[in-house]
Amino acid sequence: MYNLSLYIQAIIYIAAGTNHFINPKTYLAIMPPYIPAHNLMVTLSGIAEIVLGIGLLFPATRSLSAWGLVLLLVAVFPANVYMVTSSRFRKLPVWLRWARLPLQGVLIWWAYQYT
Repeated sequence: MYNLSLYIQAIIYIAAGTNHFINPKTYLAIMPPYIPAHNLMVTLSGIAEIVLGIGLLFPATRSLSAWGLVLLLVAVFPANVYMVTSSRFRKLPVWLRWARLPLQGVLIWWAYQYT
C-alpha cells in the first residue's frame, strides 16, 4: 500500500506540473493580484511539481522531494484562498472552492508521510 500511495502521489504531481504547461491559463487565473510575475510563478511551480514528483520515486531523493512538496503546497495556498474570496470564481460552486482549503491540508499530510 505504501508504494501504491507513493506512486499515485508522484503521478499526480508530475501530471499537475505538466498541466501547468498545457493549460497555463487555468493557473494564471487563480494567481492573486499581489503575487508578482504570474507567468514565471506558474512556470516555476509547474517545474517544481514535475521535479518533486519524480524525486518521490527514488529513495535517495524521496524525503527531500516530500519536504519540497510540503513547502510548495504551503506556498500555493494563497491561490486557494484567493479562489474562495474573489468574485472572479462565482461560476464554481462555493462548496468546491471551500473544499480546496482543507484538501490542501490533506495533500500536505500525504506528502509528509514520505519525509
